[in-house]
Amino acid sequence: MIIKAPNATPDIGYKRLFLAGSIEMGKAEHWQKRLAEDIGHSNKPLIVNDPRRDDWDSSWVQNIDNKMFHAQVSWELEHIERADLVVFYFDANTQSPITLMELGLVAGLYKPAVVYCPEPFWRKGNVDILCERYNIPMVNSYEDLVAYVNATFWRKNNV
Repeated sequence: MIIKAPNATPDIGYKRLFLAGSIEMGKAEHWQKRLAEDIGHSNKPLIVNDPRRDDWDSSWVQNIDNKMFHAQVSWELEHIERADLVVFYFDANTQSPITLMELGLVAGLYKPAVVYCPEPFWRKGNVDILCERYNIPMVNSYEDLVAYVNATFWRKNNV
């Protein structure tokens, strides 16, 4: 089941996957929906938390006093913290500063994660070094990302 921000996530004992990655409207591929479909989320006891909301308003002032913005960021942080696996997708056509920040957070929390960061992402070197230092697995293609989630997240006795 896919739960998009700002919707509440039911507490039903399913595994939780958080999709952290490029969202920059007009620049980033809509990879979240594609990944959920490619991992076959509908036939697994899985909640896919997708921060890409359908009603995003780019006019929202991005500060702590804006209730809508605050709720969005809080939703993302809560669901990263609750995730069993955080998937990072860096779109090479974006700068994705929030994704970079979230990767640092996940590294510091030692959360299970996997990263896809292709050339020529503008800060790929930083991502590579952080992942090396914190033992965060990296994959070389979108197809490898799907395979990693399916092989690692759903290995025997981990369903």
